[in-house]
Amino acid sequence: MSKSVTLNPSLKTLLPAFKERCAQIQRRLDTLNGGMVTGELVRELRTVQLEPLKSPNKAELSEELNLLATVSVILDLVTQGWRIISTDPTVVLEFHEGASAEAEKERIRRAHMIERDSQFREASVMAFIKGMENRRLTANGWHSIFSLMRDGEDLARKLGEILELDNPETKADLLSRLIRPYVQVVETDAVCEHTGLKLNDIWRYFRYTWVNSYRSVPGRSMMILVRDASVPNHPVIGIASLASSVVQQATRDKWIGWDTDTVVERFRSVERPKKTAQWLVSELDTFIKGVYLKDLLRDGIITRAEIRKPSEEVVAKLLKDSDRAIRHHRLYPNAAKHKSQNGTTRAEWMERAETSLFRSKRAKQLATMLSIRELFLKVNLDPQMPAEDWRKLFESGRFRQAVAQIVRMVRGERVGINMMDIAVCGAIAPYNLLLGGKLVCLLLCSPEVIKDYRARYDQQTSLIASCMRGASVKRAANLVLLCTTSLYGSALSQYSRVKVPTALLGGKPGEKVEFNCLGLSEGFGSFHFSKDSLRMMGMLLGRSKEARKVNSIFGEGVNPLMRKIREGLALLGLPADVLLKHGSKRVVYGVALAGNFQEFLLGMSDWPRYLIPQTREKHRTELLADYWRQRWLLKRIEKPGVLEEVARHTCVYPIRHGAQVELPQNGEEQLDLWAPINS
Repeated sequence: MSKSVTLNPSLKTLLPAFKERCAQIQRRLDTLNGGMVTGELVRELRTVQLEPLKSPNKAELSEELNLLATVSVILDLVTQGWRIISTDPTVVLEFHEGASAEAEKERIRRAHMIERDSQFREASVMAFIKGMENRRLTANGWHSIFSLMRDGEDLARKLGEILELDNPETKADLLSRLIRPYVQVVETDAVCEHTGLKLNDIWRYFRYTWVNSYRSVPGRSMMILVRDASVPNHPVIGIASLASSVVQQATRDKWIGWDTDTVVERFRSVERPKKTAQWLVSELDTFIKGVYLKDLLRDGIITRAEIRKPSEEVVAKLLKDSDRAIRHHRLYPNAAKHKSQNGTTRAEWMERAETSLFRSKRAKQLATMLSIRELFLKVNLDPQMPAEDWRKLFESGRFRQAVAQIVRMVRGERVGINMMDIAVCGAIAPYNLLLGGKLVCLLLCSPEVIKDYRARYDQQTSLIASCMRGASVKRAANLVLLCTTSLYGSALSQYSRVKVPTALLGGKPGEKVEFNCLGLSEGFGSFHFSKDSLRMMGMLLGRSKEARKVNSIFGEGVNPLMRKIREGLALLGLPADVLLKHGSKRVVYGVALAGNFQEFLLGMSDWPRYLIPQTREKHRTELLADYWRQRWLLKRIEKPGVLEEVARHTCVYPIRHGAQVELPQNGEEQLDLWAPINS
């Protein structure tokens, strides 16, 4: 399948220069004769084609940044597999998806590796990696990151000895002694008690062995090490991280029941609507009460009576006030006030609530909620109404929309608190050869992780909700769902068939914790835009008087990076909707930690019913490890050639270990066959 796009960049004086640079890129790519684009070639093209103009006149100087940013985006697309097929009369790009799943996987993998190897060439990253590999004197002796890599030769020899035994019980007992996994949550400035290295640095080093580049993520996050207590220094088996879930993900939302069609059909079909109708009214009242009103009442935008019995006129007045406030915010964002960590007193929250940004958000949200209240009053929504009358309400598009809006509000409240995305998950060598990735997956479902998440975030002040209410808002951090996506468009073997009967863990018979394959994502994202492009688009946004500035202020909207890219592309005259669709659809997975996760995330259940008992957390982790050893490890070591592969990983000089970061050499990116392929 192929797609093409015609580019009409916002260039006048420098349009011929843009076409010429594209033509030069096209001619250079033609010399490959169908070969793969390499990191060395991308660096060469960036060096040549992003060269500033020589002695530009005034008109050229005014467009120079636009030219360089546009060419940089073109090179980003070339890295992803796009080709320039025409430069006259217009520049046309074309993209062909791989002829097979393997070809498409290789295209995505190579594009990620080019970006990753570019990151490795940053002086700070190179210094960090080399520093971790150098031995240093600690309180526990001389150590480096190699102290935390298990010797594969010794492990393979001991596994081979176990494999030769006939007694299954003896095998299981010896395996449980040979590999003893445990979970270690990375805390700020915490130090490994065995090596003296910072846990954060240990995690970061092993993250650099992944195929894709390492980027920090905003919002809540937890970094996790899975370590092996069976040998000195407790080497690292694998790493994982949890990050704030994306607000909208169509495939996931349909599974949860947050999408409009699913929730409308679910509510419409209930036989006894009393509980559902009460829930709708209760949630609506809660959201209205969560809005700070003092300034809106003071300025005559609304009255108490109009809140109780709203009209179309008051809704229109609120929307007008919201529009006025957001225009004022864009002119005078006052970023320092929004980014400050104050807000410990009621007066400070009220002050922040009355900023133009949150005045706009409050007025808009109140307008939405009062519009729904007006509708509910108009249709006489009564919890006691017969089921037939209830179903008739859903014949109205406006009523269906009102129900969907309430659910979206619930989603916005729960998505950042009660669920997390698995941003990183996988094993390092030599454990990756023993299906250690499946072990890391299982341990993310451990009550230990849920407990640590609660300890870190329970009753944490919600910034946006507090600014909306003008008072501190704290919510219980009950983690009930984990979601993730594959790095490629095909199912990821690491998550396939990962499930465990909860009866083995002390839970109810007949239930299981399982990584469910939910479907494919839409393939939108920002990973394919380079740092060069992002930097230049940021400069353009800063200069522009026309663009709606994105100030990265918490509360302006979700994903400020995506909004910056979208507005930057618009300034360049490039089609954002086409270019943000990177073409890499990914498989979406979800793992429920609570049996009632859907009801809980809809706000229809007050407490999660966890599938794994939330007591004796370390014991449950050991039971999960036992299950992994019996279900996967024992079968894996019986496979011919596996132990030989494990034995190849050694820290004896000269070091040849797959857990070592393999840096690019001789100007070329290396296809790192040792590195785990993880999301």
